[in-house]
Amino acid sequence: MKVNVKKHTMMYPAPAVVASAYDEEGRADACTLAFATMCSHHPPAVMIAINTTLKRKTLKSILQTKEFCIGFPSVEHMAEVDYLGIESGYNADKLAEIDYSHHKAEKVNAPIIEEFKVSLECRVIHIAEVGSHTQITGEIVNVQAEEEVLNDKNKIDFKLLDPLAYDDITHSYYRTGNKIADAFKAGLKFKK
Repeated sequence: MKVNVKKHTMMYPAPAVVASAYDEEGRADACTLAFATMCSHHPPAVMIAINTTLKRKTLKSILQTKEFCIGFPSVEHMAEVDYLGIESGYNADKLAEIDYSHHKAEKVNAPIIEEFKVSLECRVIHIAEVGSHTQITGEIVNVQAEEEVLNDKNKIDFKLLDPLAYDDITHSYYRTGNKIADAFKAGLKFKK
């Protein structure tokens, strides 16, 4: 039997991603986001949401420059990712604190964090205020991936990336499981 539970923001599984941008003085900043998802194939785009009610330097930088990068951390980066989410860029040079390096993206004026094996370079195409968060849609203008996470067809392999997942209900990080089926094939048994 299903029962009603407390209303809460949730999405399963939710990736733990890191948004990065340059501030008005050209300094790199980054913050961890639990609110991120794909939102369009054409043009390829992602949507992120950053808490507006808290002081978020990365949000200010993205709104000023209209460009940002999204890094997909692997499980091995869990502690650093957590730090990027709990410390404010107004209080610390967060990337220097965790000894992470970065370089300018190829297609946008935003920093790519070198330790993350997959990064999206994004240009802002839409901004909306949604309750406590500023929702930002970014068109993906370039994707960079380390060779070590690519399969023999030169595509990003989820298992090789070993992405970090986040549960906003229990405030916990998780590792995802094994592949169980091929999409667009498993359901064919029901097609008439």
